[in-house]
Amino acid sequence: MTHWYETLFANYGEAYDKESFTQGTAGEVDFVERELGADRSKRILDIACGTGRHAIELARRGYAVTGFDLSEAQLRRARDKAAAAGVTVEFQRRDATEPHFVGQFDAALMFCEGAFPLMETDEKNHAILRHAAAALRPGGKLLLTTLNALFPLFHSVKDFLDSGGSGAKTDKLTFDWMTFRERAELTFTDDAGRSQTVQTDERYYTPPEMRWLLKTAGFAQVEIFGCRLGQFSREHVLTPDDFEMLVVAERAA
Repeated sequence: MTHWYETLFANYGEAYDKESFTQGTAGEVDFVERELGADRSKRILDIACGTGRHAIELARRGYAVTGFDLSEAQLRRARDKAAAAGVTVEFQRRDATEPHFVGQFDAALMFCEGAFPLMETDEKNHAILRHAAAALRPGGKLLLTTLNALFPLFHSVKDFLDSGGSGAKTDKLTFDWMTFRERAELTFTDDAGRSQTVQTDERYYTPPEMRWLLKTAGFAQVEIFGCRLGQFSREHVLTPDDFEMLVVAERAA
């Protein structure tokens, strides 16, 4: 079975890099540096790295980065971009829902819903967090962004998505209040110029759910903030106006 996110990212690297929500890379990496104390000896894992925008920017700044993704097409784009930038990043094809690394990294990133929370079950989303914890050394940090379930309580998700300047069109959107799952018909044009449609299925999480998921996945400390494109900061208090939340979790010692 091919999942919707596999179809979407089978040939969408160039188009993805033009999306409005991918334009805040430098500011987001500034936040990563602050969280790491600008210590370039720290090893970083970029989970579901996509076209490698955060991994490549970190490598430009002198960090050793490993990135992995399920999509070979996204990885090809990432490798081409790294070569053009003159930096070295180890890009691998892996599945975030499966075990991958053990105790090798000081920090892990999962930005822009690269894997979590796109999975079709809560169990798979939880597995992603467990494997991220396993990849970290004790005290290592997981930095992630995910969909904020407070947002649809006060706002129309469809209106927000339609106003975002995306090259893709969202239609037939429904929101299940029993599961906090948004399902929609997404029409996009791939890098070959072909129009395609997929049926998306994404999970929004409340802040208490995120704390519980992360603590049961092996993290001792969980902090949650409001998420703003290109302006990640601990100064932004999470509110229902934030479409995403920014999470900082520290692996248990």
